[in-house]
Amino acid sequence: QVQLVESGGGLVQAGGSLRLACAASGSISDINEMNWYRQAPAKQRELIAAVTSGGTTDYADSVKGRFTISRDNAENTVYLQMNNLKPEDTSIYYCNADKRTPWGPLMSWGQGTQVTVSS
Repeated sequence: QVQLVESGGGLVQAGGSLRLACAASGSISDINEMNWYRQAPAKQRELIAAVTSGGTTDYADSVKGRFTISRDNAENTVYLQMNNLKPEDTSIYYCNADKRTPWGPLMSWGQGTQVTVSS
């Protein structure tokens, strides 16, 4: 099970950009899905972006067209480029690794990184 460490969060004005990174302690090439979730205060954690081992991506409607997820298997890192940020994007952002095994999914989580968007 890999350890995940997020970085790149911070305070930005509305309309600005941030790039989050998720560094894994081991290889991610055999991890079926690498995901970014976010959780705002008093709200449930939501999946916002996913990238499969084959490079297929998917996004929540709330971020589609503004956020881009990518994975660099050689660097064992997943990125989330966030453009045109809005105050409602303010959340803690979590990286997740979802590895499918014959015994079920094996999930790993990072500790999260805070993103705050001011209006």
